[in-house]
Amino acid sequence: HPSTPLNLPRVSTQACEINGYYIPKNTRLSVNIWAIGRDPDVWGNPLDFTPERFLSGRFAKIDPRGNDFELIPFGAGRRICAGTRMGIVLVEYILGTLLHSFDWMLPPGTGELNMDEAFGLALQKAVPLSAMVRPRLAPTAYVS
Repeated sequence: HPSTPLNLPRVSTQACEINGYYIPKNTRLSVNIWAIGRDPDVWGNPLDFTPERFLSGRFAKIDPRGNDFELIPFGAGRRICAGTRMGIVLVEYILGTLLHSFDWMLPPGTGELNMDEAFGLALQKAVPLSAMVRPRLAPTAYVS
């Protein structure tokens, strides 16, 4: 999911028509990234957590690097984020390290994980995540 509901506004440099919509010159435009990522015509069960949707390689269905407009977490075109590749690699590395090194669980009595969102300039969880962590490896693995 994107970190913000809307991309940074752009201004049309000339009048144009896109998909039957007339856009006058100097119109401020924003893309609703939140709605694109939850479009039920594109995503089966868009609110379900299904990480398999984002597999890479021969199983890839969507390219998160701005080539498929069903998902544009890093923007698209000439103004795509310059740190896209680094961001993907770092998130995969850090997440993989955390999952490999620790057992994660909800605190006792928490019930199910609440994934509701709160809207604002940035998207965040309506209920902050509270998790308990337990080391999985020998203590010497955590000391450098």
